[in-house]
Amino acid sequence: MGTPVTPERPAGEGLGAAVGHGPTAAAAPGPPAATPPPIADGVDHQLDPRSIELQQIVGWIVTGSLAFGPLIGLGLGLLLAPLPGWAKAPLVLLCAAVVLALAWLSHRWPAIEHRHASYKVDGRGIEIRRGVVWRQMISVPRSRLQHTDVSQGPLERGRGLGTLVIHTAGTDH
Repeated sequence: MGTPVTPERPAGEGLGAAVGHGPTAAAAPGPPAATPPPIADGVDHQLDPRSIELQQIVGWIVTGSLAFGPLIGLGLGLLLAPLPGWAKAPLVLLCAAVVLALAWLSHRWPAIEHRHASYKVDGRGIEIRRGVVWRQMISVPRSRLQHTDVSQGPLERGRGLGTLVIHTAGTDH
């Protein structure tokens, strides 16, 4: 199996090219490739802003799913239950208020949460900070890092995002 073709590793620049073998060994030297900045720079980084839109979409899906059942139940209850007219209006208003509050929260909360999430990678390890109401700081030393997993669901893939899971002895971060 060959080396995967990525923007960082164009076709023909596999392991053989690094040791002087393969199709790029005889290629004429071009301008030096720009090296990306190091990841372990010790600077706090915010999460990608595209994650806000992703979380909003997930929030709308969850809100719609949670609201569907009670709205159907309310509709059937209003049609079939022998309630007086004055009792139906508060039920409808209460249900509408709950659904609107959930919809507003699912739209606004991701931006608020994004402002309070950051990470820092340095020579000692990785530090993850998150939380709006309950703040959390996770520090994982390099010596405890066992392996990492990267996953992408269809919504993440469509926005060029992914989820990184860091596995340490006994926990996942």
